[in-house]
Amino acid sequence: MIYKFLLGVAIAFVLASFKLPQVGPHFLSALYNFYPDGFQGLALLLLRVSVGGLFLMHGYPKVTHLREWAESLKMPVYMCFLSAWSMLGSAICLIIGSITLLATLPLLASMLFAIFLHVKEGKPFVAQDPYLIPNDQYKGPLGKGEPPSWEKAFMYCVMLITIAVIGPGGYSLDALIFGR
Repeated sequence: MIYKFLLGVAIAFVLASFKLPQVGPHFLSALYNFYPDGFQGLALLLLRVSVGGLFLMHGYPKVTHLREWAESLKMPVYMCFLSAWSMLGSAICLIIGSITLLATLPLLASMLFAIFLHVKEGKPFVAQDPYLIPNDQYKGPLGKGEPPSWEKAFMYCVMLITIAVIGPGGYSLDALIFGR
């Protein structure tokens, strides 16, 4: 959502000012002192591309079925439109490693909102094993499936915070542009 992006920019400015770098053309990379390569860089590349790819897979159906998604969340369509497109844009930025810090912030805000919705509905952190649930108590779209919980949203938050704090790694567009 646009307010999430603006909040992300504001947070990045605040964080950058606390670290006291020269805020200028390299502002977006101000939190990253170096871009690890080698095995660490490959691990960050794997994490970044995996998370970005998963958000592409989650964002595309939201864009193509926007009205249904908005109705299921009981949210205005325009807010879901902004959220879905920011999810796709952020996912692409994560995959290529561009403006990584700003790309993680809207996704993190979306996952925190998802956690809020799950907790508000009383869903557990980790769902009961689907094979231990009595018959007909929970059915997924293809039969017995995974019951709702907020475990996945929490794990996405952990991965996004890791990417935001450590940075995109040496195998990224950010490293190519801002590398020191």
